[in-house]
Amino acid sequence: MKRLIINADDLGADEGRNTGIFEAIQAGMVTSASILPNGPALLDALERIRSGSFRNISWGIHLNLSEGKPVSTENTLLLAPQGVFGGKVPSHHLLMQEGNQALESEVAREIDAQITLLKTSGIPFSHLDGHQHAHLFPAVIKTTIGAAQKYNIPWVRISDEPVPTSPDFTSSSPLLEEANLFSRLGQTARPTVSASGLHSTDHFRGLYLKGRVTIQELKSVMQSLPDGLTELMVHPGRTINHSMETPFSGFSTVEREQELETLLNANLRFILEEKRITLTSFPESPY
Repeated sequence: MKRLIINADDLGADEGRNTGIFEAIQAGMVTSASILPNGPALLDALERIRSGSFRNISWGIHLNLSEGKPVSTENTLLLAPQGVFGGKVPSHHLLMQEGNQALESEVAREIDAQITLLKTSGIPFSHLDGHQHAHLFPAVIKTTIGAAQKYNIPWVRISDEPVPTSPDFTSSSPLLEEANLFSRLGQTARPTVSASGLHSTDHFRGLYLKGRVTIQELKSVMQSLPDGLTELMVHPGRTINHSMETPFSGFSTVEREQELETLLNANLRFILEEKRITLTSFPESPY
């Protein structure tokens, strides 16, 4: 049996992203969404959730340690001179450290602050994942597991996606290298997460679809989808014009709108039916 969770990341990044995600939810093509605790449009996202009637939709916490303002006021190591997170590449280098107790303590404090902020919303959360998969980095994974256990969040994303065999991925590129890194982190983390008693989906897809979410690419993914429970990571949104440059200015672009239109394409539902793939949210238990 093939079951598929289509999870939209970055809910709360801005109103354009929020609008696109909720369009896909209403159309029945997004079954789960992960919320940015420090997103500028967080309040808009929470209000839409509270005011809507969403059946069979799961909500997750999208931990962020690389972009925007932190939630905790006690950070130093995680911050750039401007008082915000350091950005993707510098943050990734930092979080690859192992055994840096000061860094791990700061990570734990920030993650606790982010989860606490969202838990006060009263919305039930089924899963934890990370912006740019930060939750799987060596300086973060222990805190991720501990936080999920502490706050009774049963599912943790494991992004161990096999490298596609498509000719498009035969040469080295920054996108390929980044996806490979996230996949290796997922492979390393899976046994530890499993041993902790937390749950992860059997399979993960979406790392290698960045900027490539077309109906043809999704058809290829569905054709090779294995049995079991799979999470497909997506990033739909609507384009908006930002009045000023922010760390989240690039979150709602034409590319995101094209991804949304792909998810809304009627052919996608036909493909799912043809391949006998059942859409689902994160279940209360793994079976």
